[in-house]
Amino acid sequence: MNFLREFLRYPTKTGAIMPSSRALAKLIIDTANLSNKKCVVELGSGDGIFTEEIEKHINANCEFFSLEINDKFVDETKRRCPDVTVYHDSAKNIKKYLLQYNREYCDCIISSLPWVAFDKNSQKDLLGVVCDSLEDGGIFLTFAYIHGVFLPSGINFRHLLKDFFKDVEKTEIIWVNMPPAFVYLCRK
Repeated sequence: MNFLREFLRYPTKTGAIMPSSRALAKLIIDTANLSNKKCVVELGSGDGIFTEEIEKHINANCEFFSLEINDKFVDETKRRCPDVTVYHDSAKNIKKYLLQYNREYCDCIISSLPWVAFDKNSQKDLLGVVCDSLEDGGIFLTFAYIHGVFLPSGINFRHLLKDFFKDVEKTEIIWVNMPPAFVYLCRK
């Protein structure tokens, strides 16, 4: 999958020019502690590297689906993870798909969305949907590139996380990822 081509086509929908590293995927999965989750939603599957790791680490009774807005990434994720349900839709529609599982809430959302590419209102609206889709005590994980935290949109995103969630932690930096990144762990 050519991330650079997709980034150039849709810069506000594809936030990376290279796929995430296995080390970053491992950090997200380890931080999420997926073995005891009942319902996990992934936002922005990209090429499916996180999807593949989520699938390996959830328990057999966990409901799991992914939302991806880019049709090429949907196809790539389905090829890589044929047993995972991947919906070609916006992350704004989490609730619609939770209802298909007879659920109002999930207990874990893992996001690869390009938050710093979104304007303030889009960040706020989407974080509202994320928060409304999580049960009390549920967790939201997303990663950020270290250079992005200094951009106005990165600063705004960090402030919004603190507004929406009662607890926000940052992990160590994964330097082997290109560009280097860390994970936000947020608890509702």
